[in-house]
Amino acid sequence: MGFPANGATADQQLKFLIYGKTGWIGGLLGKICQAQSISFEYGSGRLENRASLEADIAAVKPSHVFNAAGVTGRPNVDWCESHKVETIRTNVVGTLTLADLCRDRGLVLVNYATGCIFEYDQAHPEGSGVGFKEEDTPNFIGSFYSKTKAMVEDLLKNYENVCTLRVRMPISSDLQNPRNFITKIARYEKVVNIPNSMTILDELLPISVEMAKRNLTGIWNFTNPGVVSHNEILEMYKQYIDPSFTWKNFNLEEQAKVIVAPRSNNELDASKLKKEFPELLSIKESLIKNVFKPNQKTA
Repeated sequence: MGFPANGATADQQLKFLIYGKTGWIGGLLGKICQAQSISFEYGSGRLENRASLEADIAAVKPSHVFNAAGVTGRPNVDWCESHKVETIRTNVVGTLTLADLCRDRGLVLVNYATGCIFEYDQAHPEGSGVGFKEEDTPNFIGSFYSKTKAMVEDLLKNYENVCTLRVRMPISSDLQNPRNFITKIARYEKVVNIPNSMTILDELLPISVEMAKRNLTGIWNFTNPGVVSHNEILEMYKQYIDPSFTWKNFNLEEQAKVIVAPRSNNELDASKLKKEFPELLSIKESLIKNVFKPNQKTA
């Protein structure tokens, strides 16, 4: 194959082809490239249209391809339950098509995937500190969204050019963004209170760009080390952003009455990522440094 061995840094001219221009992660990736003076273009093709992807790659001649396109559902993953074919078309067929084309051309594909394919179980109990590792088999298919993501992750293991990043409950310093996990739970009438692994995009998206430069491939738990609960986040929100903020909790049984599909709750073991990037902050440290302190209201 034409792509370098896993972990090799090639002295190649960087040019990124990014899918997901209108998405949250895709937009942030463009800003990171601009800040680092990395040449990039957004793909104009549709993931499920192989010919349009071939045309993009031929026109852009990228060094690396990033896939931040996909169907998560609006306003949430319940949408996927009633739009199953559309979800398969993008999340499975589209992602595999892009991976296949990249492999044929010796290109590393950085694929922003999900860690919402696991749930706490007997071997990984809530609060135990025992997280799911990269090689563990997904055990959560409660939502159709998660089912398609677990399916495609399994198939992508066969593509040695793909770097699969398991993102969870993404958070950024943009507290106005409706996709931001903090913004979502701050607007909910009631929230559950369960510790989870999460991804601070301000810290981790630049790391994903560095991973591309290092030509890292394989599956990576792409979360900050450790877990944080809904209440812990909202306590920080109250402390740093809005002292008058209040919220109400409810349990999973009560939550089940107002959602169509069950939600994933888990801890992912981020030690593989931490070993490659020792500077990686724990979830609570990163929340304070990258999200709450920059937004803190000063009197």
